[in-house]
Amino acid sequence: MCLKPALLATALALLATPVLAQTTPVALKPAAASVVAAAPPQAKPAAPPPKLQKATPEQRAEVERLDPLARAAFWAREVDVDPMDYEARLKLAKALRALGRYDEAGQAADQLLVMQPNNLEGLLESARARVAQNEGFYAIESAQKAEALAPNDWRPVSLLAVALEQADREPEALQAHRRALQLAPNNPATLTNLGMYYATHGQAAQAEPLLRQAAAAPGAGAQERQNLALVLGLEGKYAEAEQLQRQDLPPEQVSNDQAYLRAATDPAPTRSWDSLKAATP
Repeated sequence: MCLKPALLATALALLATPVLAQTTPVALKPAAASVVAAAPPQAKPAAPPPKLQKATPEQRAEVERLDPLARAAFWAREVDVDPMDYEARLKLAKALRALGRYDEAGQAADQLLVMQPNNLEGLLESARARVAQNEGFYAIESAQKAEALAPNDWRPVSLLAVALEQADREPEALQAHRRALQLAPNNPATLTNLGMYYATHGQAAQAEPLLRQAAAAPGAGAQERQNLALVLGLEGKYAEAEQLQRQDLPPEQVSNDQAYLRAATDPAPTRSWDSLKAATP
């Protein structure tokens, strides 16, 4: 703190005459009072920012109708507000997977599992993220644990089957596909996955009836129809395949797909993530 000139002179005088300072101590009081009076007032501490509030149940329900990017932003905020919000972490993982950000989706699901190791939906989401990256080997443990928690649920078994396929454990994969179909006999996903297993192993004749059943099952959609169209095309049934393709695809894509099918010589199509989406409802 800087002293005013008058105060500085007073202070120097007092230091030079210590006897006077001892005999007249009251002379110090006015100077001290003046120094205090010259000090600027201290600023008040800034008010803390308002605490973020969790969304209401109504807002949470509404956000599920938005696109994946908006959902991901919403659920990420909910996790920031409450890191122990298990639902928010799960919904964040699903939104990230829908965006194709599979690695981040797996991390979000794994963070949930750190807090709740036996969370069935978290285990399924962790397995889905790995399968989506074609890293089925790393999905096997989560799928097996989910199956142990819910032995009558077809979803972990179907995911396990696809994961085993990706890990080149074909006999185990086929057994798991058949077990999933037994648990859900008329489910488009279990029918599609077993049918595509046969198709990718050069057994289109065995795949076709399963894929026809899948396309006709309640809840079936474009994915099931296009898987059937693919197998029909590989069997040389181009007209029926084209009819199915035109239900869901633009004309230029139908033309490209038809050209590919007619030129294809390998009866076993490449297994892609697009053909596996039915396994992850």
